[in-house]
Amino acid sequence: MDAEAQESFREFVANRSAALLKTAALLSGGDRHAAEDLLQNALVKAAGRWHRIDEPEAYVRQILYRQQVSRWRLKWPRRELSVAEPPEASAGGSPGADASAAAELRVVMRGALARLTPRQRTVLVLRYFEDLPEANVARLLGCSVGTVRSTTHRSLARLRVLAPELAALGPGGAGQPPSRDFSPVEVRQ
Repeated sequence: MDAEAQESFREFVANRSAALLKTAALLSGGDRHAAEDLLQNALVKAAGRWHRIDEPEAYVRQILYRQQVSRWRLKWPRRELSVAEPPEASAGGSPGADASAAAELRVVMRGALARLTPRQRTVLVLRYFEDLPEANVARLLGCSVGTVRSTTHRSLARLRVLAPELAALGPGGAGQPPSRDFSPVEVRQ
């Protein structure tokens, strides 16, 4: 890689790694270490082809999705991860009732997503957090649009069972609408 390409790559990593890490964290079920590994591997793969990449962010995101699909296709035993993190402080200073409800929603959603299967979580992240159409999700995951639809349907139903409190915290309930940070799914009853 020449000096100009190295500088371009460093600039890309500095500017976009936070957003890419959020996506990787959602794909890995909230496991920060797995998310960092996922992103690091994607960036290493992109670095090797950097001079041939037209749209770097799209390329790296596609690597993230495909690596995650490869991970859940492997027959590794699923590790359960218990994480007790305090909610992020609100950007506007001291958290009020609205910020508290939004933080509670993020914590509940993160926990519910972590209890989904990797395939279910990946489909929901791609459909609702990344806001990709079903056809694009199907192409990225190497399956049919019908499979994406049925997996989405089953995943939302499982979320409703795993975390019925989401209905009360989400739109129309007592809390704020879901934020794009860690609540990619609008849950209705």
